Amino acid sequence: MAMALRRFRHLPSLLYRSSFAMIRGLPQAPAGCPALLLDGCRQCAQQMMLTRQLATKKAKGKGQTQARMNISAALVEDIINLEETNEDMQAVVEALKEDFSRNLSVRTSPGALDHIIVVTKDGKFPLNQLGQISQKSPQLIIVNMTNFPESTAAAMKAIRESGMNLNPEVDGTIIRVPIPKVTREHRESLAKLAKQSTNKSKEALRKVRSKSVNQVKKFKSKVSEDTIWLLEKQIQQMADSAAAEMDKLLAAKTKELLG
Repeated sequence: MAMALRRFRHLPSLLYRSSFAMIRGLPQAPAGCPALLLDGCRQCAQQMMLTRQLATKKAKGKGQTQARMNISAALVEDIINLEETNEDMQAVVEALKEDFSRNLSVRTSPGALDHIIVVTKDGKFPLNQLGQISQKSPQLIIVNMTNFPESTAAAMKAIRESGMNLNPEVDGTIIRVPIPKVTREHRESLAKLAKQSTNKSKEALRKVRSKSVNQVKKFKSKVSEDTIWLLEKQIQQMADSAAAEMDKLLAAKTKELLG
């Protein structure tokens, strides 16, 4: 143990040597060693040295593609569940995909009206829970509000304000929804809605990232600064990846809408 501690004092000087020499000169961590928690662990030392190398590369290579870092979730499970964080971020991406598919199409179908939210005195409900939706003809959708006639006016308002360029007409408890012609103006309006939806999704993504980073920072007094920095960087990379996927979805949807 004394010998290991003496070797550890020389780590600062070793950092100036090549990474190959450093890694070759360090023995492997013993099986089951919690590398991030034992100061004298050689695996932890390797991780810290690689971290500093990446930080140096970042400083020297400004404007260049940043090296990608990966952390084993098993090593940091006591701090944060990175897999769960990634799942939360991907859930935001999937919600955006669903929004694009359901609400931002140049062709209106009965299914597109199903999940329009109707605000009533008893709460908020999807339109398809209050009325029976059917397609009378290629140019007309019918919403039968016989089961909840008191919600007819609220349903009319929800359809009109859905952002789908719809102008419903009411006849008793029957709502007629003419399907508009696909004009250039309508396509541009849908493209703007796609951009707005993407911005809202990115805001939700930032909330997931901030929550995860705050969770990591709670352990500042228990683990090294390098460990905190590495985890925060990993979380940021997952957020950047999800945001990039959203940008691709937006670009594809915009191309589809505008032709």
